[in-house]
Amino acid sequence: MNEIKNTEREIHLFRTRIVFLGVFAFFCFCLLLSRFVWLQIVKHDVYALQADENRISIVPIVPNRGLIMDRNGVVLARNFSAYTLEITPSKIKADLDIVIDDLSALVDIQPKHRKRFRKLIEESRSFESLPLRTRLTDEEVARFTAQRFRFPGVEIQARLFRQYPLGEVASHVVGYIGRISRKDAESIDEMEDSANYNGTDHIGKEGLEKSYEAMLHGKTGFEEVEVSAGGRAVRTLSRNPPTPGKNLILSIDIELQKVVEEAFGDQKGALVAINPATGDVLAFVSKPTYDPNLFVEGIDQQSWNDLNTSEDLPLVNRPLTGAYPPGSTYKPFMALAALELGKRTTTQSIVDPGFFTLGGHRFNDDIKGGHGVVDMYKSIAQSCDTYYYLLANDLGVDTIHDFMKPFGFGQKTGIDLEHERQGVLPSTAWKRRVYSKPGQQKWYAGETISLGIGQGYNTFTPLQMAHAVATLANNGVVMKPHLVKMTEDPQTRQRVLTVPTESYRIPLKPENVEFIKRAMVGVTLEGTGRIAFANAGYTSGGKTGTAQLFSVKKNEKYDAKKLTKNLHDHAWYTAFAPADKPRIAIAIIVENGGFGSTGAAPIVRKALDYFLLGKRPLDKDPALALKGDALAARPDSPAITGTEPGLGPVTATRGNKD
Repeated sequence: MNEIKNTEREIHLFRTRIVFLGVFAFFCFCLLLSRFVWLQIVKHDVYALQADENRISIVPIVPNRGLIMDRNGVVLARNFSAYTLEITPSKIKADLDIVIDDLSALVDIQPKHRKRFRKLIEESRSFESLPLRTRLTDEEVARFTAQRFRFPGVEIQARLFRQYPLGEVASHVVGYIGRISRKDAESIDEMEDSANYNGTDHIGKEGLEKSYEAMLHGKTGFEEVEVSAGGRAVRTLSRNPPTPGKNLILSIDIELQKVVEEAFGDQKGALVAINPATGDVLAFVSKPTYDPNLFVEGIDQQSWNDLNTSEDLPLVNRPLTGAYPPGSTYKPFMALAALELGKRTTTQSIVDPGFFTLGGHRFNDDIKGGHGVVDMYKSIAQSCDTYYYLLANDLGVDTIHDFMKPFGFGQKTGIDLEHERQGVLPSTAWKRRVYSKPGQQKWYAGETISLGIGQGYNTFTPLQMAHAVATLANNGVVMKPHLVKMTEDPQTRQRVLTVPTESYRIPLKPENVEFIKRAMVGVTLEGTGRIAFANAGYTSGGKTGTAQLFSVKKNEKYDAKKLTKNLHDHAWYTAFAPADKPRIAIAIIVENGGFGSTGAAPIVRKALDYFLLGKRPLDKDPALALKGDALAARPDSPAITGTEPGLGPVTATRGNKD
């Protein structure tokens, strides 16, 4: 039986479905339209930027690091370009050792390269590109390029490298650069211009390379490069060139530096030479030295161990951080204090019995029986200890401190190197500040006596000594010592002086300063420095000195032959020349060098001969031959050590042998 269809019902159902589908389609269309509006209008700038970032790569352009040159244009630090084989560890899927083994078939990779690479991995982030081999030959570059497809994550990059063409010469001045470590990266992140180090692998670590890092580095540029989906560069869209770092023109005379370093030979010590009128540091020697080129590509473990375990401590910057008792080089300043403060006159004399007694204790002179009648001139020229024992006792520690402070003793000079040591210029306030126990805080009268001959608590750096002598030679006008004389823009060649004016002036009476200078000239003509400066061809002022390291017991004599080398006294010498119009002031210390007259003065003689006469030292120069026996024949005096109520610890009582 046929079913009767309800046509109208079916038509109604059909229309309902059509309406529903139409509403659904309209709703979907509205969703698409709203999404389109959101993407194309509301978020247009955001997604346009992302699209460009996918298409455009920003490539940093590392600037050329500034050059470092001496005052005459001799290059001490420069750049050169070379190819480097680099690995990005995060992109290596296979075992890293296997990859390096495969690479060694194409490029010469030594065990030292592997060790250095492992060290770099420990110090760096895994996504950084790290050098495995540097300075590839053209043949090595060609071999790797042909097999590059086998090594994802391995690239050859053209890099700028730092080079120090003179090697160990002036290494403590120039310093060195090294790869940016994690600690360096953290410091960079805290800098306002941290983006300026994008793409940079190296940073100044020591010396002027570190203290002038901001100037030497320059400003990083960038390129906008269009890249394909595979990451291949298609074309350069725009380029913002980098600004090269500024060049540093040093005050150092590198030839004078060489003469001094050669004159030291295998001895340890330091020498600083300053132009008194300008503060220019003409030589800044720390011996032994090291080769800064070892650090540029990452120093190998063996070289690092050799430098750090050496008893000679070649990495220590002795002029800057070495603190030593000044010995008798302190005496001219003590004499100047006596004149300025009215405690002595130039003609006032004492009779030197060979010792000074205080509280039942004897402070011995270097000559048994004494120097006889001694006035101020003779006290400097012949270096009479007893004269300065008496003077120190009359002045007192705080008066000595207040007079010496403006000369820079125990004060940082502010030289343009980091980590300068302050040293110690003692006072009663200093002792209360340094020591915690009440018994230690008290200043004893006996502690003042040794200060007069530059012993006791006195400890100054060779830089401070040179600065003080330069100030004396400059009649009390203080010029801040500096190693960088000027900076130079490598593009415009514009130069800017670093220290164009004086710092301050010490109010000194000209007649007093001239007398002290004349007495120091007497040191070289008739005093303790006469043999070293015989037939010099110029007149200089100087002062010998000894920094004692070892005090013998009562009734014993100091005999250097019975002591190991590291217990021998340090040898000091300070000088200025020419005497009438000084152009150079020098302070030198030779560690364990013995007498200043034989251990230090001959080196200063060679330095002045070159600086003033252009004369280089010869291996056998009869004019410089020293008759050491004549000075070594001076008898030793016993020292007394101990503590006396009201006197305090008694040290350095055997006298200075200069």
